[in-house]
Amino acid sequence: MVAPGRTGHHPGVDFAQAQQVFLAPPDAERPAAGVPDTPGRRLRDAAEPIATISIWGRQLNERLSALGLDFLTGYVWARAAPMGEPAAPVVVAAFGVFEPGLVTGLYEQARSTATRADVLAAREQGAVESLRALLPDADVTDAVAALRRGTDVAVQHLVGRPLFAGLVSLPWPDDPLGQLWHAAVMLREYRGDVHQAANVAADLTGVQMNLMTEYWVGWAHTEYAGTRGWSEEAMAEADADLVRRGLVAHGALTEQGRRLRDGIEQQTEAALAPVLEAIGPELPTLTRQLDEWSAAIVTGGAAPPDVYKRISG
Repeated sequence: MVAPGRTGHHPGVDFAQAQQVFLAPPDAERPAAGVPDTPGRRLRDAAEPIATISIWGRQLNERLSALGLDFLTGYVWARAAPMGEPAAPVVVAAFGVFEPGLVTGLYEQARSTATRADVLAAREQGAVESLRALLPDADVTDAVAALRRGTDVAVQHLVGRPLFAGLVSLPWPDDPLGQLWHAAVMLREYRGDVHQAANVAADLTGVQMNLMTEYWVGWAHTEYAGTRGWSEEAMAEADADLVRRGLVAHGALTEQGRRLRDGIEQQTEAALAPVLEAIGPELPTLTRQLDEWSAAIVTGGAAPPDVYKRISG
């Protein structure tokens, strides 16, 4: 990301710079991640590059740039805009894992630069154009139908899901690729909202959510949390608290820490169970198809090739 903890105007980060930082492959082959292999997790990871085309799509970023937004201001405003035009602390609360000063500064800068209506239009049109360039021959009809069965059930569970609720307030795109993307984003934000709620219930702060995920997945210490704008001092203080609580020792999760983080994942999975049930027996086929499309998106340079980033997003 950029320098953490500052409000006000932020130095610009253009799309090409963001690609160099976040879309670069890891320096070395990653060891196997310590993440449970479940149907819900497989679906989530398969859909992630499709959902995040509204972060990494070249055509989408070109549209946001035409509105005067750089990569970071575009990311924050485009992700927050479905919720309306909330005050900055509401965006901080919804985003959760990002350093509050960073989000506040980017959001206020973005909101003073481009209107919500223009950002929402650029977001949808850019996502469709980006997917069309990467998946020119994809027949998404069956996948959209299956995903919509799941999101229709999720809509019955809006309480405590602010980012997901914002997406529910928007009309479905007319374009089939837009529908695929919108469904994938709905699934992503629903899961993210319930995951954050489970972290809060475990008495973890925003920076500690990142650190616990690092330990759980297998990241080098602060390698992931640092990209969310947190200072070295903030991460060190948060980590020291995890040690005091008996969750971390000697640079790794303790047995107690592993139980806590596994429990957070289990709570997240439990909240997704009605969605998976609604998708029904087509779930394995859907997951395989999404995975194939996502592989094409990664190959096309529109999603991180680092498996740890996909898992942790």
